[in-house]
Amino acid sequence: MPEAYPNLVAGQRLTASLLRSMQPQVARKTADTSLLATTTQTLDPHIQFTAEANSVYVFDGWIAYDSDNGADIVLGFSTPSGTKGKWVGYGTGTTVISGTSGGGTQQNAVSTWGYTLRVEYTDITAARTFGGLNVGNPESIYLYGTCRFGPTGGTWGLTWAQAVSTASNTTVYTDSWLKAQRIA
Repeated sequence: MPEAYPNLVAGQRLTASLLRSMQPQVARKTADTSLLATTTQTLDPHIQFTAEANSVYVFDGWIAYDSDNGADIVLGFSTPSGTKGKWVGYGTGTTVISGTSGGGTQQNAVSTWGYTLRVEYTDITAARTFGGLNVGNPESIYLYGTCRFGPTGGTWGLTWAQAVSTASNTTVYTDSWLKAQRIA
């Protein structure tokens, strides 16, 4: 049976609060944020939510970033204790693909032909590294997943940092966003 929140019943009074609880929450960056020379993941100041205890949310989003190819970017989520779930980030991997003379591809070889796409899922409490193509070459990551919050509700959101500390800025850009919808 499909999940839905809230579970409405015949004759139930519709209030503004109840109607708001049915809508997705969207957290959008209203300013660029840059980090340099740090591998300590930090909760993004814009991309965060408040989750209810004993609830389930699905989410998706788009992260626009720029990073030195030596630094890359590592993304994860800060969640209240006891949170479970999975997430996927479709974005530039850290392995290079190169073209061959026959028009095919050769994996794990350094060249200028492009980069692999990360597609594996990750536990909601774990981080994942995505590639950088040098400052001035912006990229993006499409995110989606599920969070199951236990008896502890609270703030949850996107964390990020450089995967390798460098003296070049790693920036997450304005208009990156994450949308969360409570389903249980």
